[in-house]
Amino acid sequence: MSMLERLLIVGLGSIGVRHLRVIRALVPGVQVIALRHRTDAGARHAGVDHSVTSVSEALKFSPQAAVIANPASLHLDVAAPLAHAGLHLLVEKPLSISTDGVSGLIETCRIRGLTLMTAYNLRFSPSLQRFRDLIQGKRVGSVLSVRAEVGQFLPSWRPEADYRKAVSAQASLGGGVLLELSHEIDYLRWLFGEIEWVSAIQRKQSGLEIDVEDTAHLILGFAAESGVTPVMAALNMDCIRHDTTRMCTVIGERGSLRWNAATGSVEVFDQGGTAWEILFRHEGQRDDTYVAEWRHFLSCVSDGASPVVSGQDGLSVIRVIEAARQSSKGGSVERVQAAE
Repeated sequence: MSMLERLLIVGLGSIGVRHLRVIRALVPGVQVIALRHRTDAGARHAGVDHSVTSVSEALKFSPQAAVIANPASLHLDVAAPLAHAGLHLLVEKPLSISTDGVSGLIETCRIRGLTLMTAYNLRFSPSLQRFRDLIQGKRVGSVLSVRAEVGQFLPSWRPEADYRKAVSAQASLGGGVLLELSHEIDYLRWLFGEIEWVSAIQRKQSGLEIDVEDTAHLILGFAAESGVTPVMAALNMDCIRHDTTRMCTVIGERGSLRWNAATGSVEVFDQGGTAWEILFRHEGQRDDTYVAEWRHFLSCVSDGASPVVSGQDGLSVIRVIEAARQSSKGGSVERVQAAE
């Protein structure tokens, strides 16, 4: 495909509208079809050319690709028939709410030669990319331990909307911090390799009117490299803290590295040092990672290359989440199912 001419957007909530804005800027002439439960809702967005309420209606416009941005519990209901129809797919995170049916979607896309990309846009953050380069370059020596945390008060995520009606607040739509903040699990896999086991506690700690966990604490064990002590990470996730935080600290043999997503910075505290030193800072716009994500997706569609965040990556994250849920339920250390 030399140029994307017809795109289907499934869901026009906040993330769907963001994708619409980004693709309009990148490919101004693209024809956009919106699949929603109500056509009048989709028609309100000037960037939409056609609004439909079913997959069969959408396919009449012969879209070449689709971005799946409806609630995660509905992703596979739409993605599976679209893959069978031959559409390239960019699926918002998480890929689904369970592993059921995900391998089938991956296999369909493989057989049909379709791009299937999981939309973990943090992979395209310049500061996180530099953090990874510094880790792999052993700026602080071998990694001994990792601390990662993410949190933001749920009602402040989208202040203009009632948080109780949001996807994040409802189990039936794929809410809860494990699924909604699964970026952390994805980027930790990207930084340190496959996660082999997890010990976790997930709970609803606050008085928020939600039926999902608002707090999760995970200990993650990564696959060992030959002759190297396996890395362990402590990951704290919540939607109750008022000081919005997304940070990862690597404790190494010769110091510590720290990534701060809020400031776009990477800092080092060297062995024998007295203060943190800034190594890198990128002050970009919020859409930047989505623009880079879309450029990569379009490139993969065009040249057939494998996306940096594959469907298999999305499945691996869900397997970690399922192991974490089982660990919290049984008070056990759970093995994570290995990739095929």
